[in-house]
Amino acid sequence: MVRNPMNRRQISRIRLTPDVVDGIVFWTKNPLPMLDRLGELREYMYYFQFTLTPYGKDVEANLPSKTGVLLPAFKKLSDTIGADRVIWRYDPILINAKYTVDYHLGAFEKIAKALHQHTRKVTISFIDTGLFTIG
Repeated sequence: MVRNPMNRRQISRIRLTPDVVDGIVFWTKNPLPMLDRLGELREYMYYFQFTLTPYGKDVEANLPSKTGVLLPAFKKLSDTIGADRVIWRYDPILINAKYTVDYHLGAFEKIAKALHQHTRKVTISFIDTGLFTIG
């Protein structure tokens, strides 16, 4: 059910059946809650954008361990649905005193080596601090 933003009293029923849905993109940092339910999507075209970065708890406070939980989750997802349907997102790239260019080069290489058989594509982006005025 979707409410019309121009006429709050008008509500439309939108069908989400496989015959009308072209595809679903899941954008996540942690797919674990969904892994046991992927069978429910068998009639749909879908893929995952999986963000996996090397930041610590200072940047990503609420994520489980990258090496102990999320890297294995990425591999399990890929093994389940195929490497072509799991896109690795290494973004945003934050450059500062702690997360230097050299840090990112090393971290990217390490993650890429771990995932090279489990994905076919990686997307990157940078934080552009020039877009913000601080003051």
